[in-house]
Amino acid sequence: MATKLEILEIYPQVGIPGGEIVITCTGFDVANFTNSHVHFGGVRGRLISASDRRVIAGIPEVHRPGDLEAGVRLCSGDQESNIFPFQIGELLAENLHPVANPAIDLDSGSIYTTISGARGKKVEVSVWVISSTGVAAKYLSDILNPTGLAFDHEGTLFLSSRFDGVVYRVSPFKDVEPFSKELGIATGIAFDRKGRLFVGDRQGTIFVVDSTGHARKFAEIEPSVSAFHLAFHPDGDLFVTGPTTGGSRETVYRINPDGEVSKFFTGLGRPQGLAFDREGNLYVVASLNGHRGIIRISPSGQQAENVLAGNTLIGLAFDEEGHTVLATTQEIYRAPLGVKGYLATN
Repeated sequence: MATKLEILEIYPQVGIPGGEIVITCTGFDVANFTNSHVHFGGVRGRLISASDRRVIAGIPEVHRPGDLEAGVRLCSGDQESNIFPFQIGELLAENLHPVANPAIDLDSGSIYTTISGARGKKVEVSVWVISSTGVAAKYLSDILNPTGLAFDHEGTLFLSSRFDGVVYRVSPFKDVEPFSKELGIATGIAFDRKGRLFVGDRQGTIFVVDSTGHARKFAEIEPSVSAFHLAFHPDGDLFVTGPTTGGSRETVYRINPDGEVSKFFTGLGRPQGLAFDREGNLYVVASLNGHRGIIRISPSGQQAENVLAGNTLIGLAFDEEGHTVLATTQEIYRAPLGVKGYLATN
């Protein structure tokens, strides 16, 4: 008698189109692979590999609201499995080019992101704003290669340009002025609890910038092939990622208030955007054990797990409603992770 086809577990249980999930099951008929399917709600996904107890599947594009909270089921031969809970992120905007975390205005819920473009190439719109209801609008133009975005304690938007090494300050009336210059290949930015701005020059320097725009060297780490990404831990330490050529053994760095650098976690592939929850768990865009998505690392740095699947992710941010806003190489998604995020500027 054939073993009953049943889904026992899905890892992770949230994702966006293009991501890959691991399904633990019983009774999958590998011999009948060509007549087997995986469904996310009413949409067929892609079977990538399978054994009788483990299936890897690709998350499909979804076009109906009901598919955003789609359960997953397997079909193998004439058997159909139970439906297992799974949630797919909601597409908010596309045809973009983020290269770092999106920034969220916590007062309005609006999301800010970039069309960064190729180095030195001017694009029609540099920064887009997406309302809390998902309506996208042009926000800023004429900034070459906008990269990092962050709000200060007063709710003023700052952004870096990796082209000219400048961090710009944006007024509520969308007037743009240089705030700090000569910051190398300026990429990720973040504010600490004192209101100081920290800027990552991907050539290996972390700068700290005072309220007048004066910058000084704060710390040095290994240069990145693309960008530095910065986030502050609730205890005041600065955490930094920057993809190198280290394969699957890349590091998240921890820098204390004195500028002393230590390795917090090693074992990720191409770590990029990062953010903290209010309990001190770190969430970082990276690959872990060959699967890319959002990796949650415990405050001790001893445990890591993939909590959201997505193969083209670049950055993330948490809103006030428990949603996670996700930036891919071209899109902005919103997913229901139920995480309350920490910001040093709160």
